[in-house]
Amino acid sequence: MTTLAGAGAGEAAGSLLWSRAEQQDFRSRVRGCLLGGAIGDALGAGIEFHSLEQIRAAHGPEGVRDYVPAYGRRGAVTDDTQMTLFTVEGLIRAHTRRGTGVWQPAADVHRAHLRWATTQHSWGPDERDPDGGWLAREEWLYARRAPGNACLSGLADDRMGTLQSPKNPESKGCGTVMRSAPFGLLAGWEPQHVFQLAAECAAQTHGHPSGMLAAAAFAVIVHGIVRGEALEASVGRTLALLAVQPGHEETSRALQGALDAVRQGLPTPERVQSLGEGWVAEEALAMGLYCALVAEDVRHGLLLAVNHGGDSDSTGSVCGNLLGAVHGETALPAGWLAELEGRATVLELADDFALELTQGTTLHGPDSPAGASAAWLARYPRS
Repeated sequence: MTTLAGAGAGEAAGSLLWSRAEQQDFRSRVRGCLLGGAIGDALGAGIEFHSLEQIRAAHGPEGVRDYVPAYGRRGAVTDDTQMTLFTVEGLIRAHTRRGTGVWQPAADVHRAHLRWATTQHSWGPDERDPDGGWLAREEWLYARRAPGNACLSGLADDRMGTLQSPKNPESKGCGTVMRSAPFGLLAGWEPQHVFQLAAECAAQTHGHPSGMLAAAAFAVIVHGIVRGEALEASVGRTLALLAVQPGHEETSRALQGALDAVRQGLPTPERVQSLGEGWVAEEALAMGLYCALVAEDVRHGLLLAVNHGGDSDSTGSVCGNLLGAVHGETALPAGWLAELEGRATVLELADDFALELTQGTTLHGPDSPAGASAAWLARYPRS
C-alpha cells in the first residue's frame, strides 16, 4: 500500500473517553451529516440533468424551492445516499473487528461497496447470505438511481483498487466525494489517518489524483467540524494537509476558489456555477462547500447548492453533509425530513455508527460485561 505524505501506516484509530454530553453532541452531528446529505441529494435528484435555464423555466425565477418528483416520488434519493450508507456500514463493521487482530478498514469498506454494487443488478436481497448484514436486506435500496460508470466498473469484480494500483486511473468523477463524508465522522482518528483512509477507498473506483484527494479533503473538512472547528478553519487546515500531496493542485485550487467566491459578493446560482458543474470530484466539493460557507441557514444553503446547471444531487449532498455536521439534525427542515426516502434507515444507521464509535468496546470488547453482543454482531458480521 502506498502511504500518502504525512499519513502514518498501521492502526489509525485513536481512543476517546466520551462524556454523556459529548456522546449526545456527536450523535446529533452524525445524524445531521447523514440526513442533511440525503436531503440535499433528494432536492437535486429531480433536476440533476437540467440547465439553469430549464430549471427556472419549469420552477420559476428562483428555481426549485422544495422536492420535485424523481424516480416516481418526492424525496427520492440517488446513488449518492445509497453509497454513503454502505460506506457507514463498512466503517462500523471495520470497528467491530479491531479487537480480533484483523484491522483492514479499507477492505471492509470495499466489501460494503461490493454489497452496494449487488443492489444495482439484483432484484432484491439474498436472505440466505449470513454475512450480508441488515443494510443489504433493505429492499428499498435495490434501485438504480443514475449510478456513475466508474463506481459500477470499479466494483464489477472483487479486486480492490489501491493507491498503488487504483481502479479507473484516469477517472476523477464526483462519485468519490459524494460518499466520503462518513470518514470524517471518525472523530477519534487523527486527521492524517482520516485523509489516508478516504483516499484509499476512493481508489477503489476512481484513480485520478484529484478524485482521490478531493474525497480525502472532504473527509478531513467534515472531521474538523465534528471535532468542533469552524467550517472555514477546517478548510484552511485541510489545504495545509493537501499541499504536501503529489497532484494536489486541482483540488487545492478548487477549495481556494470556494473560499475566494465567498468574498466576491452575494451568493447567486451564477456564482455557484463559476466554480464548475460538479461532475468531477474537485468541482462538486468546491460548489457544495461554497454553498455551506455562505448559507444563511440549512434551507438557504441547500437550495443554493442544487439550483444550477450541473450535478445538482451531488453538490446538494456535499452541502447537506457539511451543514448537517455543523448544526446537527435539529436544524434540518422538518418538512423535508418527513418526505425523505429511507429516513428510518438513515437514522438507524447513524445511531448505530455513533453507538459503535462511542461505546463499541462495551458491545464487543474487553469492557463488555457479558462478552460480545450476539445481536450487534448479527447486524454487523465480522466475517
